[in-house]
Amino acid sequence: MTNRKECIAMLLAGGTGSRLYSLTENIAKPAIPYGGKYRIIDFTLSNCTNSGIDTVGVLTQYQPLVLNEYIGNGKPWDLDRNNGGITLLPPYIKRKTSDWYKGTANAIYQNINFIERYSPEYVLILSGDHIYKMDYSKMLEFHKQKGADCTIGVIEVPYEDAQRFGITECDGNGKIIGFEEKPEFPKNNKASMGVYIFNTDKLIKYLNDDEKNKSSSNDFGKNIIPLMLRNNGNIYAYRFSGYWKDVGTISSLWEANMDILGDNPKLNLFDSEWKIFSRTNPTPPQFIAKSANVSNSVIGQGCEIYGTVENSVLFENVYVAPNSVIRDSVILDDVVIEKNAMVNYSIIDRKTRIGNKVAIGEPIGENVELTVIASDLVLSANENLRRNIV
Repeated sequence: MTNRKECIAMLLAGGTGSRLYSLTENIAKPAIPYGGKYRIIDFTLSNCTNSGIDTVGVLTQYQPLVLNEYIGNGKPWDLDRNNGGITLLPPYIKRKTSDWYKGTANAIYQNINFIERYSPEYVLILSGDHIYKMDYSKMLEFHKQKGADCTIGVIEVPYEDAQRFGITECDGNGKIIGFEEKPEFPKNNKASMGVYIFNTDKLIKYLNDDEKNKSSSNDFGKNIIPLMLRNNGNIYAYRFSGYWKDVGTISSLWEANMDILGDNPKLNLFDSEWKIFSRTNPTPPQFIAKSANVSNSVIGQGCEIYGTVENSVLFENVYVAPNSVIRDSVILDDVVIEKNAMVNYSIIDRKTRIGNKVAIGEPIGENVELTVIASDLVLSANENLRRNIV
C-alpha cells in the first residue's frame, strides 16, 4: 500500500515545441540543452526537489526517447524513491479507449489513476519548458491560507509579450475574477506561469466535467480555469517576482542563455542555497567575466573568474575577484580569492579564503620554492606570505 502524500506534482513535458524549429526535430522541448550543461527540464525538477516535493509524474509524448533516457530513475534530483519519486507517464492503451494526449487537461485526466495512488490533498501542475527557480512550498502555504480551490502562479511580463500568455484579472485580495487565454488585446500584463495548485477533489471533478464536453480543447488555460470561474470557483493568484522565462521560441531560448551572463546575471546559477541539479555533476558551469584575463589554464566547473589567471590549474568552485592575479599555481576546490590579491607559484588547498590585497608566493624562477597554503584557512587582508608552508 502506497503511503499517502500531501502534495504531488504532475509535470507536463510532451509538447512538440514547433516554434523552436530544428532544435526540437528529434527531441522534446524540455530536453533541449541550456546554460552550458543543463536541460530545460532540470529547473522544474530541481524546484520540486528544493521545495520538498518528492513525488513527480512526468507526462511525455512527443519525441520522448532522449528525455526518458535523461531523466532515468530520477537519482540526480533525489527522486529515486521507493515511495513516490519520479514516474514517466506516456500515453498508453486502455481497455476501452486509447489516444494521444489531446491537451494539457486531457493529459492529466488520462493519469487520474496515478494521482489517486497517493491520495494527495493537493496536486501541483507544472510545465517542463520554463526556466526559473521557485519555492513551491511557499505557494502551497499561500493556497492553504486562502482556502483556495486553485492557485495560479502569476508574473508580470512585458506588455508586448502579454498576448502569448493567459492573463489574469484579480480583485484587491488577489482573488482571480477574470482569465483570458492569449488575448488579442490584454487588459493587463499579469500572466499565468503555467504553475497551478489544485485541491485534488476539485481537480478531478473539473477534469471529468471537461472530458464530457466534446467541444472542449481539454486545456487548463482555455477550458478548466474559465469553467471554474463561471462556477464561482475560489481561485487565487500567487504573485511571483523572481526570474521566469518561457522558452517557447528561438529568441526566448537565446535570451534565456544570455540572461546567465554578466557580473550581475538575471539568473544566478551559482546560488548554493537553490542548486539546479542535472544528470551531470550539480556544480554549475564556469563563468569567465568580461573583466577576466585567462590564458594557458585549466578552469574547473563552478569557477567564477573576474581577475587574471595565467598558467594555472583551478579546481571546482574557485572564485577569483576583480583585479586579483593568479600565476603558475594550483588552486583546489572552493577557494575564494578576494580583490587585489596576488598568488604566484603556489598550491592553495580547499576552502581557504585569501583576503583583499594578500600576496602569496614569488614569481617562478630559479631556486624559488613553492608556497603551500593549507585548507580551511582565512588569510586576512594585506598579509604577505613568501616561501611559507602554512
